[in-house]
Amino acid sequence: MSEADAASPAKPWDRYSPRERNLLLVVLFLVGTSNFVDRNIIGVLLEPIKAEFGASDTMLGLLSGLSFAVFYATLGLPVARWADRGDRRFIITLSLTVWSVMTALCGMAQSFWQLALARVGVGAGEAGAIPPAQSLIADYFPPDRRARAIGIFMLSSMAGYILGMAGGGWIAQNCGWRTAFLAVGLPGLALAILARWILKEPRHLPQFRVDPTAQESISDTCRALFAKAAYCNIVWAMIIYYLMAYGALIFTVPFVIRVHNLTVAEAGAIFGGVSAVGAVLGSIFGGSLADRLAKRDMAVFAWLPGWGLIAALPLYEAALLAPSVTAMAAILLVASTLLAGVVPPIFAALLSVCGSSRRAMAVAIVFFFANLVGLGAGPVVAGALSDYFALAYGPADGLRYAMMIMMCAFLPSGFFMLRAARTMRADAED
Repeated sequence: MSEADAASPAKPWDRYSPRERNLLLVVLFLVGTSNFVDRNIIGVLLEPIKAEFGASDTMLGLLSGLSFAVFYATLGLPVARWADRGDRRFIITLSLTVWSVMTALCGMAQSFWQLALARVGVGAGEAGAIPPAQSLIADYFPPDRRARAIGIFMLSSMAGYILGMAGGGWIAQNCGWRTAFLAVGLPGLALAILARWILKEPRHLPQFRVDPTAQESISDTCRALFAKAAYCNIVWAMIIYYLMAYGALIFTVPFVIRVHNLTVAEAGAIFGGVSAVGAVLGSIFGGSLADRLAKRDMAVFAWLPGWGLIAALPLYEAALLAPSVTAMAAILLVASTLLAGVVPPIFAALLSVCGSSRRAMAVAIVFFFANLVGLGAGPVVAGALSDYFALAYGPADGLRYAMMIMMCAFLPSGFFMLRAARTMRADAED
């Protein structure tokens, strides 16, 4: 079905067949995978970067967190505003091109601060990825199939994480960390051409074109969103979740290397493989379960991840205390499956209360605060705690205790999702 010859459906998703939806989702999945590869590969490269530049864990936290988050968070809002009224296909293509070039430039850095500056560029490019992509998914899929579609799309985060951990670790072990950056950055340029060619923008049809005069101002959009208790609680939950996810999980590979004496390639492969299996199981079944249960009560989109986040805490703490790599991997498999299962319903809850004209902006506001605090401060705080505890307990146990403290963020994050469930029905707006 071409854009020019399309009929006049009542809703954007009515113009796509199931086969077309799946193709569009695959392309967005690949874009998301590239996004998360280029973002997360830094995690498996921290130890060789530390060795070459003599960086402390606090500096590594700055490199993996704040340098990326500065522009990723601040540019997310204006880009999302553009996405709520403009051509989302063009925005995604442009952003993909920028972050791919900047990732390749990371591999050419000759000093720590050159590398940090290139990471700022990666963050600036990636600001235009997730909000427009989720906004397109909401137009491609009807509400009763949206959580599953989001779950599949969010699998791209784990696919990217795995490629970054396992592939990036192998390349770094055999060819050096600079080659790893080049190997994941350059293919994104070819993907940008593919995305521009295949993705569809429903707003090219007159009936779905956004009327600029009917658009809310940014202040009106923010007031409308933050007037909803459910939205506010989801924002708080995501801020705290990202504080843990980026503050603690970014150091998992260095932790495995220090505590269990593995190589970069071995640590990346083990953690990447465990995360892969957990992500596939959790994202697909978590999204499908939420869709099924939400037909009776849409509050499921909030209380299911609420209890899941709370249940994840003892699992991750146990993994950090495990006496062997095998025991740690087994516990992490269960924990990562549970954690991956809560992400699709969180975003389904978000999209259920924001209203169709505010989707990209609603997602971007969440990412602004979550990434500014979680991604910006989380790794720095975790690195500083690790350096502090290392003075008394050594670098291995120092990092262990820092990660265990950061993991406690699961509890308040789950609490805020349970609070969001109370007003989901009253705040719903599609």
